[in-house]
Amino acid sequence: MTDISPLQKARLQFQPLLPLVLRSLRSLTPEDFSPKQELSKELEALFPYTGSQAKLVFSEGAETSFSAMRVGVVLSGGQAAGGHNVIAGLYDALKALHPESKLFGFLKGPSGIVDHDVLEITEDYLAAYRNQGGFDIIGSGRTKIESEEQFQKSLNTVKSLDLNGLLVIGGDDSNTNAALLGEYFQAHGAKTVVVGAPKTIDGDLRNEDIEMSFGCDTACKVYSEMISNIARDALSAKKYYYFLKLMGRSASHIALECALQTHANLTFIGEEVAAQKRSLRDICGEICDMVLRRSEEGKHYGVILVPEGLIEFIPECRKLIDELNDLLAPSHSHQAHMESIHSKEEKIDYVVKFLSNESADCFSTLPTDIQFQLLLDRDPHGNVQVSNIETERLLMQMASIELEKRKKAGNYKGKFSAQPNFFGYEGRSGMPSNFDAQYCYGLGHVAALLIAHKRNAYMACIKNLTEKVENWQPMGIPICGMMHLEKRHGKVKPVIEKALVNLEGAAFQHFASQRELWKYEDQYRHPGPIQFFGDREITDQVMLTMTLEHENAGVSLTSAGT
Repeated sequence: MTDISPLQKARLQFQPLLPLVLRSLRSLTPEDFSPKQELSKELEALFPYTGSQAKLVFSEGAETSFSAMRVGVVLSGGQAAGGHNVIAGLYDALKALHPESKLFGFLKGPSGIVDHDVLEITEDYLAAYRNQGGFDIIGSGRTKIESEEQFQKSLNTVKSLDLNGLLVIGGDDSNTNAALLGEYFQAHGAKTVVVGAPKTIDGDLRNEDIEMSFGCDTACKVYSEMISNIARDALSAKKYYYFLKLMGRSASHIALECALQTHANLTFIGEEVAAQKRSLRDICGEICDMVLRRSEEGKHYGVILVPEGLIEFIPECRKLIDELNDLLAPSHSHQAHMESIHSKEEKIDYVVKFLSNESADCFSTLPTDIQFQLLLDRDPHGNVQVSNIETERLLMQMASIELEKRKKAGNYKGKFSAQPNFFGYEGRSGMPSNFDAQYCYGLGHVAALLIAHKRNAYMACIKNLTEKVENWQPMGIPICGMMHLEKRHGKVKPVIEKALVNLEGAAFQHFASQRELWKYEDQYRHPGPIQFFGDREITDQVMLTMTLEHENAGVSLTSAGT
């Protein structure tokens, strides 16, 4: 790496802190922390070797000698800040357990395992990536290892490399794949154990043990800075409403955290929208009611946060999308007929005839460009590509139309100018915050311990994340215990269940208690950019959602800086 910035150079020299318990790896032994987890009969049948296992903690005892290990690592799915530090932590821990251990990186994601596309990660090679953002050390990919041929090729790869273990760094689907690989390897007599590390900026890979997936902290800090900058701009110019879409298709954790960090005027939480069975008109109405009331106070500006997956949480939209997916499936005759129609308007007229009355009504409320998007922008399975729907523009257009109606009726005299934006990839590959840098470095160490002790189909875990790093608690969590069965593309498959925003939880309840004040008062909060150097009370701040949840749970909290 040449011509790097002074900050890059300084971060390369940063030494992440480790929990005290991880500073003597050779003397740590995993012990069962819970009874073996009970699984459904269906899951037990799918995972006869790795299904029923106990949670693990690490206790210190006599120092143990380890043989040199050969370990593989793969980055799977979308980028998240801290991935390089998981690999650095894994490398350093393997060398600490035995200096002759070797680490191999599979290139371009899981396809690298299938295709035997691999390189050895050495100290010199790794040095340029410590504490840096992105996944470019070995690249990532979204290949799913599903077919028997793919599993067999993967088995051949780990056998030919004589791997003791494989670390899969990824989200819920990637870690599900890790468990399936671990089961397959064990069933076929391979010595390679497979472990996972929890990665996703969306924060939806979490449970009572996985307190947060890595990358979410950095992403929320990046987004919160940009949101607060825009809030300051809105407050300065006093003439725009900013509709800001945030990452988070399946859960609204990012939107909730950014709302707590910035006090945006209006934030929609998808899980609440679904629970209250709100319609698109309801949501548009809330926006317009706020704009109207603020205009009466001379405020023609504001900030509105929209989670990426909001449209799927709206029951009528979800129903519409499901009907369109069925109607326009590649195997359905309607799809062939649609392809023969050249006019977009005629396509719309054709499809509406086959929708239920409720879905047809919902479809008719949408702006024409969104209607086209629902019909024409589809994935290879024929499904609507919901993540491509510009929800922020949809709400902006609908609000503009409704406000014009109110103006004509004499109920609104203000002015409405809106600007849309999508904060997405900006948060995925930035330099990891100190929290993510240290959390990931620790996860790499835990993964090395799990592999060294031959624990198959476990996820590396660190608890007590709201306390000082020195007090964090490493664990191993059976991946199968997080799974349920879910229908995917017409087939029932085991998957790790996504964690949604808990509407009864302390974080959401705090947000709910403050949002009416934020809606009309300009109480914008400005967290500023990520801080890497200085007082640990500033540099090592954890997410507000985590802090609120831990405080409510009665956890004894110590500020990261004290």
